[in-house]
Amino acid sequence: MATKSKPAAKPAAKPAAKPAAKPAPKAKPAAKPAVKPAKKAVVPKGSKYTCSMCGMAVTVDTTCGCATVCDLICCGKQMKVKKA
Repeated sequence: MATKSKPAAKPAAKPAAKPAAKPAPKAKPAAKPAVKPAKKAVVPKGSKYTCSMCGMAVTVDTTCGCATVCDLICCGKQMKVKKA
């Protein structure tokens, strides 16, 4: 009895190998900008201010020591430094 042999099967095609994904680089923490302490803009003792609306004059005899300049308000507007 003669047996018929089956033709050799083609080898299965291998899927194309994908390159391994590189891990994302770790994000470096953002460098904090150098923060300089705010300059204290102190109104010096003896400063004179006037109101441009009514003409009232103010002389500073005690400084408050606040971190920011305090505004002197008269007639709803900020008083201006009186020029000598």
